[in-house]
Amino acid sequence: MKRGIIHIEIPSSNLGQSGKFYGAMFDWKITSVPEMQYALWESGDGPGGGFNPLGDDVKVGDVLVYVESADIESDLKRAAALGGSVVREKTEIPGFGWFGLFRDPTGNVIGLFAGLPSQPGS
Repeated sequence: MKRGIIHIEIPSSNLGQSGKFYGAMFDWKITSVPEMQYALWESGDGPGGGFNPLGDDVKVGDVLVYVESADIESDLKRAAALGGSVVREKTEIPGFGWFGLFRDPTGNVIGLFAGLPSQPGS
């Protein structure tokens, strides 16, 4: 099974400013999700993503790519068996699905996402 990139997170120091910039720059649709301190973007032609607020775990340049997964636990075990390491076990995103994070042998962090049945990546 080939799996595609489903979501890309771009770090932001100001979600509103990032939304305005990328909306104007690429004509992306921006949706604020204030209860999650997050903003979603839709490119309209390919994967979408979000603006992740800067913090202790998110630094400038830490763009995070999420790959669709039918079995996050299994994929995390496989990443570790192949020389990577688990950064975050399977975690629920209420109303959206689940995610997990692993670090590849080079040190890059990659996300896995499984959506609810009505969401992409499920």
